[in-house]
Amino acid sequence: MPGPLAARLPSPLTECGDERFTRRGLRLLLKRDDLLHPALPGNKWRKLVPNLAAAAEAGHDTLLTFGGAYSNHLRATAAAGRLLGLRTVGVVRGDELAHRPLNDSLARCRADGMRLHFVSRAEYRRRAEPEYTDGLRERFGPFFLVPEGGSNAHAVRGCAALGRELRGTADLAAVACGTGGTLAGLAAAGPPALGIPVLRGSFLADEVRRLQRDAFGGPAGTWRLEERFHCGGYARTTPALERFARAFEQRHGLALDRVYVAKLLFGLAVLAEEGAFPPGTTIAAVVTG
Repeated sequence: MPGPLAARLPSPLTECGDERFTRRGLRLLLKRDDLLHPALPGNKWRKLVPNLAAAAEAGHDTLLTFGGAYSNHLRATAAAGRLLGLRTVGVVRGDELAHRPLNDSLARCRADGMRLHFVSRAEYRRRAEPEYTDGLRERFGPFFLVPEGGSNAHAVRGCAALGRELRGTADLAAVACGTGGTLAGLAAAGPPALGIPVLRGSFLADEVRRLQRDAFGGPAGTWRLEERFHCGGYARTTPALERFARAFEQRHGLALDRVYVAKLLFGLAVLAEEGAFPPGTTIAAVVTG
């Protein structure tokens, strides 16, 4: 997309000589999607830009979306609104008083002009109900709805470009998963894909299949999930994950966010040690930022 959302495409693909992989005869590449755009890094750019195009085509000047108090998606949506001159509304899971003062993510959203609407967890669970959406339109006026995490058919088709960029460069593409949209698109157009969920629960496989049906009419590509590395749930960590992340950062000079990328690389390192990948495999790990 031209203008303020112009991105660095294709994102860089860099070699990562890490002994946990090389001693197993594996090659690790880092797909640096975190360098795509300074305000909308990684899969946030790939998922939001197609939604922004759809909103513009439908004549909307307001975006409404959902997220938790530390949501990167909320922050990226607010930034996109600021850059494009759009109104943005963020429906935030949790009591407003519990988030006073605002954390850095929510403060950034507000600074970028996003209107924050705090709701209870019970109310938040209704976010996909048409009656609830109708109530939000009565409150905030017309808007283009972007789902939690930005994952819908528009986003999945946008993430298929990531798969095309990796086609022919790796035997396996791996990505951390929140709502499943990036994996659904990546697998459809790229090499076989591995998803590392960062949330507890077994809902994600069904969600990836649903997203592919919505985007492509049915299953597309080859993918699987490895669900052992969520470390207790979203934004949670463990001493083992912290040790791994600190060592990786010191060795390779790349800061790892603990919500997504650290869990992805930690999971891949454990799987490599377990012999899950045949020698000679080239793995591309998507650094979503």
